[in-house]
Amino acid sequence: MLTIDEIMKSLPHRYPFLMVDRVLELEKGIRAVAIKNVTINEPFFQGHYPHTPIMPGVMIIEAMAQVGGLAAGGSDEELVPLFAAIDKAKFRRVVKPGDQLVITVDVLKMRRQMVKVAAKAEVDGELAAQGALTFVLTKRGDAGSNGTS
Repeated sequence: MLTIDEIMKSLPHRYPFLMVDRVLELEKGIRAVAIKNVTINEPFFQGHYPHTPIMPGVMIIEAMAQVGGLAAGGSDEELVPLFAAIDKAKFRRVVKPGDQLVITVDVLKMRRQMVKVAAKAEVDGELAAQGALTFVLTKRGDAGSNGTS
């Protein structure tokens, strides 16, 4: 299990873009399980939507991508996982303030610097979102030189 301090040592993201509150399981190159506590204090709720706050799907994908980066084995002193592609993204349930996302990522394929993972986000055991994410592991400082973001 990783605490928020350990997560911040592993992921380059910071407020308001750090989407991982706690890592429950981590086997680099194999699997990761983490949680994201969704609160009304998230900056995106100001505009999405003021009277019916719903977590944007793109933010759920970002949370899954951050956990995927940890599972891919990047985000260390040498390598940074850059999100390169998403396939088969589906949203199954609305995510609201007070929900807790449990994000599970399983590594499907690792080849050189390319890593593909299956990711899902659940709330109370109910599937909220899923997708296949691809990352490029890049040396720190080389980010952006290969066309990914």
